[in-house]
Amino acid sequence: MFGKYSVDGYRQAVEGIQQKTLVHGEKTLMVEFRLQPHAALPLHSHPHEQTGYLVKGHMQVTIGEEVYDIRPGDSWCIPGNTLHGAKSFEESVAVEVFSPVREDYL
Repeated sequence: MFGKYSVDGYRQAVEGIQQKTLVHGEKTLMVEFRLQPHAALPLHSHPHEQTGYLVKGHMQVTIGEEVYDIRPGDSWCIPGNTLHGAKSFEESVAVEVFSPVREDYL
């Protein structure tokens, strides 16, 4: 599968956060998240492993009991079934890969 850049295809994940599935295969799925300043993704968990990279902005990511200050170029990996959440301090863009594929993001 090949994904060509487009400004279309975003949907609201939660208030202030938009997401777009960029590309997926049999075992992984890549998503771009755009966060407005002060947007918050509540603590949650899912069975998927989640690996991320901050392209732009400034965020705080909670993974289990740890809280991380995230700047552009920083990356993270969240094991499946681990409580996690995020909040943005400014307009931010993160790219994340999920394994296995999240059917709800197709």
